[in-house]
Amino acid sequence: MNEKAQVQGYDISANSAAVIGCGGLGTNVAVHLAGAGIGKLWLCDFDTVQTRNLNRQFFYTPQDVGNAKCLLLAERLRAFSPETEITPVQKRILSPKDLDFARDAELVILAVDNIDARKVTAGWCEQTGKPAVNGGVDGAYGTAYLFVPGKTASLESAGALAVPKTKPQSQSPVVGIIGALEAKLAVDYFLNNTASQGVLLCFDGLEIQKLPLKYGKGADAT
Repeated sequence: MNEKAQVQGYDISANSAAVIGCGGLGTNVAVHLAGAGIGKLWLCDFDTVQTRNLNRQFFYTPQDVGNAKCLLLAERLRAFSPETEITPVQKRILSPKDLDFARDAELVILAVDNIDARKVTAGWCEQTGKPAVNGGVDGAYGTAYLFVPGKTASLESAGALAVPKTKPQSQSPVVGIIGALEAKLAVDYFLNNTASQGVLLCFDGLEIQKLPLKYGKGADAT
C-alpha cells in the first residue's frame, strides 16, 4: 500500500478519470483526486488562462495568462503528485468523436460551464455507458451528481443540461465546494460506495442538501 493509501485508509492508485474542463471546477477536482493518489488523469480543455479566471482557478497565476490551461495544470499536478500519470488533451468538445480519448477512463468528470460541451459529453456518457460526475455553479448555488448507467437517473434529470438562470458569477468558495464534492463522488464511485449514486447534492450558499432522484422509465426527480 502506498503512502497516500496508508494515510487515507483507501487506495485509488488503480483508478482513472477524465476531467472535462480545467477551469474553476476542473482544477479543484483534479487537485483533490491527484492528492488522493489516483492512478491516471486525462485533463481536457481548449482554452487559455484569462485574468478574470484567477479568482477561482488557483493553479494559475497572472504570469500564466494566455497559456493553455490543460498543459499548465498537467505540469503542476505532476509536481504535486508525481505518481499520477497525467495526460493533457488540448481540444474543444464539439462532437462525440472528440471524446475518444476518454474511452479508457473509468469515470468522466464534467467540469465545464459551456452548455454545448456538457450536452455532448452527457450524451456520450449515456450512449457509451460511461459513469460520470457532473458539477455546476450558478451564482451562489451549485450542484454535484454521480451518474451510473442503468442504476441512476440521467444527467439531464440531474440538471446537467440546464442553462444557468442568472449571469454566472463564479464565486470562488462555491466553485471550490462543488469541485471538492465532485472529487468526493468520484472517490465514492471508485470505492463502490453506492450511497451517493443518484443523489443530487445541492449547495445554496448556506447549506448542502441531498435530493434523491428516481430512476426508471418515465421517472421524474422527487
